[in-house]
Formats: sequence, structure tokens, C-alpha cells
Amino acid sequence: MVFEGFSLRRIDVGEAVLRVRIGGAGPPVLLLHGHPRTHTTWHRVAPLLATDHTVVCPDLRGYGESSKPGDYSKRAMARDFVHLMRALGHERFAVAGHDRGAAAAIRLALDHPGRVTRLAVLDGLPIGAHLARCDARFAQAWYHWFFLAQQELAAAMINSDPDLFYGGRYHDTPLAMGVENWADFQRAVHDPQTVLAMCGDYRAGLEVDRQHDDEDRAAGRRISCPVLALWSAKDDLGDLYGDLSAVWSEWADDVQVRSIDCGHHMAEEAPVELVRELRTLV
Repeated sequence: MVFEGFSLRRIDVGEAVLRVRIGGAGPPVLLLHGHPRTHTTWHRVAPLLATDHTVVCPDLRGYGESSKPGDYSKRAMARDFVHLMRALGHERFAVAGHDRGAAAAIRLALDHPGRVTRLAVLDGLPIGAHLARCDARFAQAWYHWFFLAQQELAAAMINSDPDLFYGGRYHDTPLAMGVENWADFQRAVHDPQTVLAMCGDYRAGLEVDRQHDDEDRAAGRRISCPVLALWSAKDDLGDLYGDLSAVWSEWADDVQVRSIDCGHHMAEEAPVELVRELRTLV
């Protein structure tokens, strides 16, 4: 049984209703999943952290069984998380985000510095940092950023055969993901409205999210809390950018950069190692 001892709730955060898994006791930590996952991607991590932390795992707006309000900017997602954690009684909390959840977590730390005590970024950078360095190698390796951002067209093409896109690109299996996590993921990618919303996340990334990041850079705004930046040694983030510490130095002062020997979905592939790293921060 996944998430044993956790409760499953739907919480109205004003602009959206989030499906949320909550468990444990102690200092709060918010875990934010990436594309095309749901909160169940944390099923091997959350119980380990819950031995001494209150762990909160939502579906991001647009993803999984959370509502689809139409605005998928990371600024809107950050507001969701402030309202969510306040509704649960947490004014300040640590946050760890993976992939698209990492972008939302970064925006949360930038927009609400008084809320975030510590930030862990898993296989991610600020969207503005990615796009400022975008070249032919990036476009070839991460073509899906530009494909998915063509929201209606991309969703129509994916929804005609979700298994072709998600099965072909991600090579996921029930064994690797965990049977219940796999089933939740399958429900999500076979729901046309969820696919449309996930594409909207990428459209926002190339448009308003990039604008927000560029405005922060121009104004000299930086992440004020300690940052743990983890990247997967068997994925391509390090190959694309080389010295990730140099990239992060543009965005935050207190940053630790380390790698985990696994592929992109580190919460599923290397949960014990990931929890060990997160405990150094949260």
C-alpha cells in the first residue's frame, strides 16, 4: 500500500482545488512533482521523510486530479502553495520540486521569500536560466518544451494516441514506477483535459514564466534561502550546462550542487539516496 498512514484530501486554495496527500509530523516540507507525473511519484520518498516531518504532496494545478483553471504560470502555482500550506497551518516550510515542480518551487521562493525556509531543486533550473542558454543542443534534447508549448495543437496530437507520446518518450513501466503510481500516471495522461493543461504549463514557461524570471534578474532579485540543487548523473542537465554551480550563482548565494547516480525520475529510481540528500537541507 502506497502512502500508508497518509490522508488524501481535496483542498480549495482559491483559484484551484488541489488533490493533496498529507502525512507525518514535524517540520513541514512541500514536495512538488514534475511532468508528466502526479503527486504519487513521491510514494517511495514521502513515507521516509514522514518519520520526522509533516509531508505535503499536491498535484500541481492542471496535473492529475487537481482542477484546471487555465492559468498555469508558476506564479499562480506558487500562490496555490502558499494558500495550501496556510490552510494546513504552516506559515513557513521547506519545499522540494522536481522538473516542472522545480520551476514552481523556484518561483515560490522568489515571490514569497518569507514563506520558504529551504529550497531543494531536483533536475531543474530557473526557466529563464534555461532559455537564456538555449542553443541547438538544448532544442534537440528538450524539443518537448517547444512542442508542448503549442498547447492546443500538441494536446490534440497527444490525445489521439497518448501511449505513443508518453510511452515512447518516457519508457516508463509499472515495475520501475510502482504499480499504483503507474496507474495514477496512466489516468492522467489519458485524460484529455489534463493533457491540455500540462501543455498549458509549457506554454506559460515560454511566455509569462520567462518574463517573470527576466524581470527578477533585471531587478537583482535572488533566492534568499539555502538551496540544494540536485541533478541526475544519468540525465542530461550536467551535459547541457557543465558547471551548474556557475549557473546557480546568478540566482542564489547559498547553494549546494550535487548529483545522484540515477536517471531523471530520481524520486522513483533512487528514493533512499534522495531522502539522504534532502535531510541535509530539510
